[in-house]
Amino acid sequence: MSKLNELAVAVESGNVADVVALTKAALEEGVAPLDVLNTGLVEPINVLGEKFRLGQVYVPELLVASKAMKMGVEVVKPLLVDGGAEAKGKAIFATVAGDMHDIGKNLVVLLLESAGFEVTDLGMDVEVDDIVDAVQDDPDVQIVGLSAMLTTTMYAMKETIEALEEAGLRDKVKVIIGGAPVNADFASEIGADGYSANAPLAVELAKKLLNA
Repeated sequence: MSKLNELAVAVESGNVADVVALTKAALEEGVAPLDVLNTGLVEPINVLGEKFRLGQVYVPELLVASKAMKMGVEVVKPLLVDGGAEAKGKAIFATVAGDMHDIGKNLVVLLLESAGFEVTDLGMDVEVDDIVDAVQDDPDVQIVGLSAMLTTTMYAMKETIEALEEAGLRDKVKVIIGGAPVNADFASEIGADGYSANAPLAVELAKKLLNA
């Protein structure tokens, strides 16, 4: 079994010590940091997420695995983020009000930073007014990223876009959305500038929107 496969198994089982050790071992063997992140750490969480959707695993297993994955990400992160890179753009990201899921958002933020973007992460369960205030407070912000994992919270994205319009800020930023319950059609419906199904595609979308 390859180190990445071993790492994926350790993530799924939620074994923090093994995840940290195997992440380091894979990197020492010369596996590319992005491959360690995507294949060894992110993919098993995606697999668990699908099992959760099908009722094959439950919240406790998902939480334990997510914690283990985050510890592995902390090992990889310094190798992904290039502090010397010229900033390609400035972004604000948030999980919308009422939603406490942040794994996907955190991965997008990590990969955007590694691609040279300056990102302010407002966190989870962020109220519409707080997102608008953050855009208003920083005239250099070019992208607003909104994440939702619940059908009950996805319409907070629409409310955020409407609030940006009312504040006269909509024309200065590109709004991108992501998360399990949303898609490109929903993005178009609510007036977002784009939708991404995963973190690497979100980076490509951000670059495309800013011509970066």
